[in-house]
Amino acid sequence: MKRPKNITISGAGLVGSLLSVLLGKRGYEVTILERRPDMRGVESDSGRSINLALSSRGIYALAMAGLMDEVEKLLIPMRGRMLHLENGEQEFMPYGQRPDEVIYSVSRRDLNCLMMTAAEEAEPVQIIFSQKLESIDFRNNQLVLRDVFTDHARQQSFELLIGTDGAGSRTRRALIPAVGGQSASEFLDHDYKELEIPAGAVDATGNGTYQIEREALHIWPRGDYMLIALPNQDGSFTVTLFLPRTGRNSFEALTDRATLHDFFERNFPGTLKLIPDLEADFFANTQGRLGTVRCAPWYYEDKALILGDASHAIVPFHGQGMNCGFEDCSELIRLLDEFDEDWARVLPEFDRIRRPNAHAIAEMALENYVTMRSSVVDPKFQLKKELGFELEKRFPDRFVPRYSMVMFHRLPYAEAFRRGETQQFILGELVDGVDDIASVDFAKAESMINERLAIVDFDSPG
Repeated sequence: MKRPKNITISGAGLVGSLLSVLLGKRGYEVTILERRPDMRGVESDSGRSINLALSSRGIYALAMAGLMDEVEKLLIPMRGRMLHLENGEQEFMPYGQRPDEVIYSVSRRDLNCLMMTAAEEAEPVQIIFSQKLESIDFRNNQLVLRDVFTDHARQQSFELLIGTDGAGSRTRRALIPAVGGQSASEFLDHDYKELEIPAGAVDATGNGTYQIEREALHIWPRGDYMLIALPNQDGSFTVTLFLPRTGRNSFEALTDRATLHDFFERNFPGTLKLIPDLEADFFANTQGRLGTVRCAPWYYEDKALILGDASHAIVPFHGQGMNCGFEDCSELIRLLDEFDEDWARVLPEFDRIRRPNAHAIAEMALENYVTMRSSVVDPKFQLKKELGFELEKRFPDRFVPRYSMVMFHRLPYAEAFRRGETQQFILGELVDGVDDIASVDFAKAESMINERLAIVDFDSPG
């Protein structure tokens, strides 16, 4: 197969919708099969969103699809972390050191609705809703679909199937055994629940005011657990509580209103006046799980491919799940250009270059959970962060902090992970026995950096 006439995409979420726009612009006929009803016509599923953080990799892919002008209207910049310390004080830690080094809070629902509309406008693309994928016959290129409302089952043929159907991907569960591959889902022993800080008093323009700093990702780090809050356009904040599933300070221990109130009084006292519906939201909203999906391979001959969460779901602590999925899309398009639309060459090459990067960001996301809930308040961590910024100023073509490599550049995740390990060693050596940046031996720093870190284009994807 060189160039299929029709492409079937399983899943109209963020990644599937973006990919359909990109493929539609190339002239492919695209049909998206979506299990859910059209979310643009139903109320939101509260308590299950976890606001998204859009950064450079995702922005690049959205710009490639011509969607950034509309997406920008949904974004709120977050310039850094606002730490809410146990003593009641607040401390702001910028993400980067340049004006453009920010990440953006965006509503998953609003973004998905925008992108589904863009997909339908990118002719020839169509979305068929309420279609449950029940089975796949790869040998004969046949799908069995069941209409969620009528319960009617039908067969549908496909030329090329692309699974973007999320962490619980039915496409993956069919593809992996068909190719004799391997798949594993690894769950944390921590879960999450969503809460809300509502907007404050209405201002002169008729909009709700923000009760805490608008342009920040708020974190209440408490060692083994944490609370975070991301801003929404209406003045509210989506709040997420991350806790162990079992144990003393856990979801298991919060059995009624009294234990919940006592837990917040001990750990997050300043939030009680900010979250008036704490008890109602906590006991009404779903307790979500957090996990990582690892599988191989991601393709079946020249007939099928999985990408996004379907092939590499990760925990949300580096804000890269969506961005990584969007980068899957932009990299797939790059390979179509490179191999002149020859999908038989594109699919294995996509698998070869993207899987190591997916594994790398999965590891970094797991590490960042510890950073967010614990390390951020460690003076040594803060000194290393300050020193990392200084080394970036002095050696910008060799040293960029790992967080910045991931969030503000397009260097492959695997290379950012590898360089990050080397940089962490360098930082550890330089701050050993040092309490402030003025005491750092910068001659030693220059020698170590020149010896261990090659010059690289941090904005190149390959």
